[in-house]
Amino acid sequence: MTAQTASKIAIVTGGSRGLGRNTVVNLARKGIDVVLTYHSNRAEADAAVAEIAELGGNAVALQLDSGVTESFDDFVASLKTALSENWGRGSFDFLVNNAGIGINAPITETTEEQFDRLMNIHLKGVFFLTQKLLPLMADGGRIINLSSGLARFSGPGYAAYGMMKGGIEVFTRYLAKELGTRGITANTVAPGAIETDFGGGAVRDNANYNKMVSSVTALGRAGVADDIGPMIASLLSDDNRWVNAQRIEVSGGMNI
Repeated sequence: MTAQTASKIAIVTGGSRGLGRNTVVNLARKGIDVVLTYHSNRAEADAAVAEIAELGGNAVALQLDSGVTESFDDFVASLKTALSENWGRGSFDFLVNNAGIGINAPITETTEEQFDRLMNIHLKGVFFLTQKLLPLMADGGRIINLSSGLARFSGPGYAAYGMMKGGIEVFTRYLAKELGTRGITANTVAPGAIETDFGGGAVRDNANYNKMVSSVTALGRAGVADDIGPMIASLLSDDNRWVNAQRIEVSGGMNI
């Protein structure tokens, strides 16, 4: 790839599929270059990089297990190399903490292993990955943490998941408070139920569940990835530079 210096650079965790994939493509459409992470499917990640290249953007895919904090130092080292080799920079501008999984289990049946896995990916991993990346973030940068409508309303079987997302919303406000002197903003984007492969693709593939979601959404349908990625890209534009410490739900008016 040709070294570039003018473009803004975003890191998007879990950027090879679902909402992350939609986000990186929409960032590229706005002229923002991307470092996207993937958990295990290199082919999907390479396809995302190729799609961005077709749009005239520059992207790099790096492997990351966002639930294993012991791997973060190696990831940061790989990121430094990628930034230098591809952009001639030692910093990046935007961080989108998107990577996640869904586990549906009633409180009475949730195992400690399930709880810890959700916590490591959605809460502990986000906290310590952000901590590791802050020295590389340019002043005036932006952080977006992904939450969920389930941190506002309740769905049976999502107690542990919703707890983690509630914690992320609090963390985001503290980031905004502590990083304000560097001109860095932090906001939370909370999607509603979206038709992707998240959580086994229940919203997308289960007609009855999709119908239920549609029935409690003011706009009368379940969300799709194209409802979320463009919004995140827009939030990272300079038009939204004064938006800070906010929780922005993008659910079409679900459970209002």
